[in-house]
Amino acid sequence: MKLIDLHCHILPGVDDGSKDMQMSLDLAKAAVDQGITNSLVTPHHMDGEYTNHKQDVIRKTNEFQKALDNAGIPLSVFASQEVHLTGELMDAIAKDDILFMDETNRYILLEMPHDGIPEYTADMIFDLTTRGITPVIAHPERNHGIQEDPDKLYDFVKMGCLTQLTSSSYLGVFGKKVQTLTEEIIKANLGFIFSSDAHNFKGRRYLMKEAFDKLEKEEGLRKAQLFNLNARNIINGDDIGDTDFVKISTLSKKKKKFWLF
Repeated sequence: MKLIDLHCHILPGVDDGSKDMQMSLDLAKAAVDQGITNSLVTPHHMDGEYTNHKQDVIRKTNEFQKALDNAGIPLSVFASQEVHLTGELMDAIAKDDILFMDETNRYILLEMPHDGIPEYTADMIFDLTTRGITPVIAHPERNHGIQEDPDKLYDFVKMGCLTQLTSSSYLGVFGKKVQTLTEEIIKANLGFIFSSDAHNFKGRRYLMKEAFDKLEKEEGLRKAQLFNLNARNIINGDDIGDTDFVKISTLSKKKKKFWLF
């Protein structure tokens, strides 16, 4: 299966991901080995630590693509951002400093603070969706607010959001709690795509193939194909098919069996 990665940090020297061009090329080789043919590069933007303006990211992405081509690495990269949820977001959009996930400016990769959900989140989602912009919430399974109340994710999807799950979360790299929540998000049809969120060769590394293999084994081939199709539709600015999503709290839990001897 040819894969599309819509969230990674392999652009050299811009955030907490790849530190230099050689590391970026090595990460790109790892992506290709996973079956990834196309990738957004999504440096952090407006998160309080990193600022990566639109034109800078475009320029550096073009330089990276030339380096990939010169090295004979068959990976096509496209400029984007992982945009932090902040009160300054709408102003940044108005100033044309935001890179979307597609050329039609329909989908935006939106990161919430890891430690919770800001009070203005619903208002921000409403403002975005009324302008025809669909937020794709980055790694919701790692957000503490959603971990405490997973049904908040249902509310955001009902408002028009999509979600991007991290492949390594599904495989347990961030611990059992995050893995279980990722699995529940998928079972509730609240998950739409896998992305690598690759930063390096250690914890946050490329595990897309392994995640898709597990997804196919546990949820079926159609679900795996749907996740890949959704990624393709997002990067092309196309519609995502409707799904019958439910609250995670309504999922039936496996009951422990007690045996008497």
